[in-house]
This record gives sequence, C-alpha cells and structure tokens, in this order.
Amino acid sequence: MDDQNKNLILATALSFIVILGWFVLFPPEEQVTDPNAPVAGQTADLPPTAAPAPGTATAPQPAAPGGLMVADADTPRIAVETPSLVGSLSLLGGRIDQLSLQTYRETLAPDAPLVDLLQPVGTAHPYYAVFGWAPGGALGFEDVPGPNTLWTQSGGTTLTVDSPVQLTWDNGKGLIFRRDISVDDKFMFTVTQSVENTTDGTVRMAPYGTISRQGNPPNLSSFFILHEGVVRMSDGELQEIDYDDMPDQPSDERWGANADVISVSENGWLGFTDKYWMTSLVPQPGSAFTSVVKYNAGADIYQTEARLAAMDIAAGTTAQSTSRMFAGAKEWDTIRDYQNDQGVEGFIDSIDWGWFFFLTKPIFFVLHWLHAIFGNMGWSIIALTFFLKALLFPLAYKSYVSMAKMKELQPEMEALKERAGDDRQKMQQGMMELYKKNKVNPASGCLPILLQIPIFFSLYKVIFVTIELRHAPWVGWIRDLSAPDPSSILNLFGLLPWATPEPGSIFFILSLGVLPILLGISMWLQQKLNPAPTDPTQKMIFAWMPWVFMFMLGSFASGLVLYWITNNTITFTQQYLIMRSQGYKPDVFGNIMSGFKRGKSTEKPDTKAPANKNTPKKRK
Repeated sequence: MDDQNKNLILATALSFIVILGWFVLFPPEEQVTDPNAPVAGQTADLPPTAAPAPGTATAPQPAAPGGLMVADADTPRIAVETPSLVGSLSLLGGRIDQLSLQTYRETLAPDAPLVDLLQPVGTAHPYYAVFGWAPGGALGFEDVPGPNTLWTQSGGTTLTVDSPVQLTWDNGKGLIFRRDISVDDKFMFTVTQSVENTTDGTVRMAPYGTISRQGNPPNLSSFFILHEGVVRMSDGELQEIDYDDMPDQPSDERWGANADVISVSENGWLGFTDKYWMTSLVPQPGSAFTSVVKYNAGADIYQTEARLAAMDIAAGTTAQSTSRMFAGAKEWDTIRDYQNDQGVEGFIDSIDWGWFFFLTKPIFFVLHWLHAIFGNMGWSIIALTFFLKALLFPLAYKSYVSMAKMKELQPEMEALKERAGDDRQKMQQGMMELYKKNKVNPASGCLPILLQIPIFFSLYKVIFVTIELRHAPWVGWIRDLSAPDPSSILNLFGLLPWATPEPGSIFFILSLGVLPILLGISMWLQQKLNPAPTDPTQKMIFAWMPWVFMFMLGSFASGLVLYWITNNTITFTQQYLIMRSQGYKPDVFGNIMSGFKRGKSTEKPDTKAPANKNTPKKRK
C-alpha cells in the first residue's frame, strides 16, 4: 500500500471519527455554581420565592412567584398584535402567556398553523411569563401582586407597537401597583412596574420577572449537538443547562426548589431556548440582579427568574422598575441589533454556535452576507463553497503538486520495494531518502482533507441551528435546505404514484434523492482522476467509498449535501488543472473503463514502468 493511499484512507477514517464522535468524546464541561453564594439584592427580611403546595393557590388571592397558577379561561384578556407577534395577555396575574409568531408556520404548507411560542395554564404545555414584586419587611405575599392577582385594565385595549397598555391593582392597604407593557415591531417587550405608597410608613419589596414551563417541553430534538433548555449570560459568562439536568440541581430551601443561583453585578439575561425560538428575561444593562434557574418537582415546573435588588419606598413616594422580555425567533439580524444597539451583552450567543464557534460564526456571517446579494440560500451556499475553496487553494495547490510528484516517483518506489523485500526498515529508509531527494512530503496529500473536517462540521451546525435556513428554498423540489432531499428513487422521483418512507423510518436510508445521488457520482468521479490501487483491499475500499458516503449523507440536510457536491466538483476541477500544469494528463475516461473490467491481474508490476497502465503520463 503506497503512502498516498494510506493518507487518503487515514483522512477518511478520521473524518468519520470526528464528525460522528466529537461531541460524544468531548462534551462541554458543566459549570458548577455555589447555591450558597451571596445573592445580589436579597436581605434577611426579603424572602425569596416560595412555592405553595399544589392546589392551594386560588384566584384572585396573590401567590408567591413560581407558585402554582390557576387557569384563567374566563378572565378578560388584552390582545397583542404586531407585525411579528399575535396573541394576548391575561388580566389574571398580568401574565404574558399566549403568543404566536406571525411570520413562521409549522410546515411549508401555506395554510399551516402559526408557530406557537407561549401558552396559558390549562393547555397541554403551559409556557408563560409573570412579573411582580416580592415582599420584604412587614409585608406579606397578600400585600403585593402575584401570578393570580386580578388586574384592572387602563389605557389601550390592544397591545401594539404604537399602543402600550397599563394594568392597575390596589391592594386596599395603601399601595397602588401599576404595570405598563409595550412591545417593539420584533420580539422585545418592555415592562415597567411601579408602586405608589400612600401609607404613612416605608415599605420594602423587590421587583422580579419569571418565565415558567410546566412539564417536559414538546418537540425537543434530543440531538446531542444542539442545546435546548436554559441559557443565561452572567457578566460575560454564558451558561447552558439542559432540561434533564435541572432536577439534579442542589435543593435550595431559600427558593423552595432545586435551584442554581448566580449573583449578576452588571449585565445579564436568562431564559429558555429551543432550536429556533427563545424566551428570555433581560434586565436593564448595568443593573444588578439575582439570576435563578430552578425546578419545582411537586408542580413539574421549569423556571427562570430575574430578581432585582430590593427597594425601600418611603411614604408618599412612588418607585418604579423597568425590565424587558424577549419572546420570539432567534433571527441573527434581530438578536444582533438587540446586542449592538440596545446593550444586551452577548445576546448573539443565544444561538447555539457550538464548540467550533470560531468557525461557525464567521461562516454564517459570510453566508448571511451572500444571501443579501443572491437572495437565495442555495446559491449562497454554493458561493460560500467557492469562497472557502479559494481560501484553501494555496494549501491545496501544494498538496496536489506533491501528489503529482508522488505519481512520478511511483516506478522508483516499486523498484525500491522489490529490492528491500521483507526488510521493512530498509524500505522505509529508502523511501525517506527518496522523498528527501525529490522534496516530496507524503503527508501533504491528506492535509486539505483534514482541514475540511471542521469546515464541514461547522457548516452542518450552521445549517442545523440557524433559523435563516429553516424552510429556505433553493430550486424546484428543494423547498427546505434544512431538511433532507424530499425526492426519492423509490418512486422514480415522483413519477410513480406512491409515497416514500418517512425520515424516521429505517427504510428512509434507501430513499435516495437527487442530491445524494449526485453526491455519490461527484465523489466517484473525483476518484477517477487517479487509477485504482493495485492492492485488492484498497481497490475494494475505494470502489465502495463513494456509495457508502452517498447513503450516509443522503439523510443530511439538503444544504449540507449541496455544499459537499459543490466542494467535490471544485476539487475535481482544481486537481485536474493542477495535474495538467505539472505535465500530467489524468486519464479519467481510461480509469472509469478499467473499473468495469472483470478480473484482476496477479502479475507483479514492472519496476521500470508505472504500476498501472492508466497512471497519468507526463506530457512531452
């Protein structure tokens, strides 16, 4: 087995190992936090969140933040209508608990339902946000508004971009609470809470915001390369916590649940992230707060909470606190604007860029820029492939030149093997001298292939996690580049009147579409630039390799398969032209025809001539 083929087989094997095993062998380290660490803004007379026993909370009595909430089917609601969101908020608790995304549908069908983000208590998967005040000093939970407080509406009747709404609640003991809610044309709500103290004494309380999900969230991908669960930023440190890990957090009596508590001094945010959607609490930049992630096992509630510092409100004065909440799609442009223009530190990292973030971020940036030019993600992926190949061309050129020289040395290498016989040490020494004399690096042939591994995986990550690729069409039948090619050879690509196996079926791997077949052909043609190896084992491996890749990558996202086809086509062209420039004309047609010939020659190669008659000939 010559060194060039050894390198190619080794590089291919490493590709599979890295692509399939990277995140299994090297998972991200869990961040450990001390639940007993000091908590910003909390004092001995200001109790943290309490969780009442199931069934004890009844409307309209106030309840502690995070407690069980009653359903509010008959409670008045305020409609929410913006270019990006549609839904309503409930006057019971002032809950923001019913939101759908105006510009995103569940499927490609024009009449498909909108993507639902938040759902009220009483539905199959409650998911909601609540704001309020935690009592301190002599105040009790009955003195402040909670999740089950019935508010009175004042101001506008519909929450729009141009029409904020105001909620009012009087506790009947001299404290009047108001909540002003506004929303922009994308996905950011602004909630300003105020309390007017008409008593003759000072009162103490702390504003908070919570986001709760009851039960296991639906439609989790459960794919190891994607994080779904809690994501939070705390003074520049990003932390991700899976849903499965939340019940394993330390039990914290102060918060009445399994809790992970972090004190944030200046900038931070926290919430729940899905593959494409996110709901996060965003305190004002520069404000200190307590960041709490907890799981209430009794109520089966996953919860994030941002508790701001306690406030002392003197008699006859009014105090207020403003916070924000993001609820929507993780659009790169939108999130970047919130980060750059509104000071939400590190918000772009709410997109799961993965461990190769130093590649995925710039790759997506270029892809996004190309999409602005072409207006089509498919053509943008093709243009991105040309761009990446251009960056790697100097290295590829040196590699292909080295491979061409290796072909030129093939007769001498075969002669050296004959002379060395079974003396492997003598043969290795002779080859090293031969390489040194002709300035050939036998390892250079696999380097471009190895560099493709992180690029391939990074592009896979980009296509898998970014919403810009979701339902993005290319041409004809490719209407979603984030999904596998929907065509199938099993029904002759739609000519036969029966359906093909679903993606979850074991038979789906046989349902090859047009793009996977083109992938296999492109890899097969790339092989034919060189003659087949003389070694039977190598020959068999090389013969099957394109078709194994075709089946393995056939169920991958269409955008990724499109990249691989383009990459193979460019590589074929580059290698062919470079070999020609070095005085060798690859006999592609001859190599193809030799592959169809039956039988194998058992004669030893002539040491004075190329081992295979189809070896590229040097031009005179």
